[in-house]
Amino acid sequence: MHLVTGGAGFIGSNLVAALAARGEEVLVVDRLRDGSKWRNLAKHRIAGILPPEELPSFLARAPKLVAILHLGAISATTATDADLVAATNITLPLMLWEHAANHGVPFIYASSAATYGDGARGFADDDTAHALAALRPLNLYGWSKLVFDRRVADMLARGRPAPPVWAGLRFFNVYGPNEYHKGRMASVVFHKFHEAQRGEPAKLFRSDHPDYPDGGQMRDFVHVDDCVAAILWLLESRVGGLFNVGSGTARSFLDLVRAMYAGLGRNVAIEFIDMPADLRGLYQSFTEAPMAKLRAAGFNHNATALEDGVGRYVRDYLMQSDPHA
Repeated sequence: MHLVTGGAGFIGSNLVAALAARGEEVLVVDRLRDGSKWRNLAKHRIAGILPPEELPSFLARAPKLVAILHLGAISATTATDADLVAATNITLPLMLWEHAANHGVPFIYASSAATYGDGARGFADDDTAHALAALRPLNLYGWSKLVFDRRVADMLARGRPAPPVWAGLRFFNVYGPNEYHKGRMASVVFHKFHEAQRGEPAKLFRSDHPDYPDGGQMRDFVHVDDCVAAILWLLESRVGGLFNVGSGTARSFLDLVRAMYAGLGRNVAIEFIDMPADLRGLYQSFTEAPMAKLRAAGFNHNATALEDGVGRYVRDYLMQSDPHA
């Protein structure tokens, strides 16, 4: 049985779908709460849903797992409850790491490109203690992910028990189906699509960085299918380490919006607005995932081109009566 935390979430539910399609037995760890998050799982066969608070008792009696795939987290970059973030993003994965180490279970977890902060120190997926210590995340979420990355490196350096295979994945700007429950944290594609559907122009932030024009801020936008492909490959190859997962190519927000309108078959309409006060000085104007480390390990999956991925997301999901994968 595969254990997928955050399995009803965005990347998690797409991973659950891929594993179920392969005939794997998958236990989802998540909270569904009110709303339609359950629909992320509705089309796929699962072994059950376990609330996160029941994980310790389940693991104490569970048969040996095939793998622990830890994607659950408080992922809002605007989160402010540091105790809750620490419990969810640091304490919980440490407990899962310990179980995987003690029971010989492969362990793959979601880190984040938010660990790189403003990018001034680059985006190298270097897991040495020196490189990790140099990073300066811009928000609580990014800090919590970096704390766990650093703890993994420290435990390994001290010769502490480790899973037989482990991998940490620094996902960049992921978009695609099943992100609908994420609210403000859903992808730019999702929000701009709904603005266009309301008859409004797509609103983009004015740049607060002198090197980037309005709409010219650049991100590494990666389709969720590419993220799932990386996880599945790591499971099969048993390659380990800390890896970037992105397209490998930075594109502008203008490029993204144009691709969205092309998917809709409409003329482009854009309005620039001031950046919200809570994001000023905390906004990444450029991200790009160096993919050389994962490629050198043997991952040869071709990243989805932005125009293809956004167009498919708009036409095959967002414009459909049931947009869930």
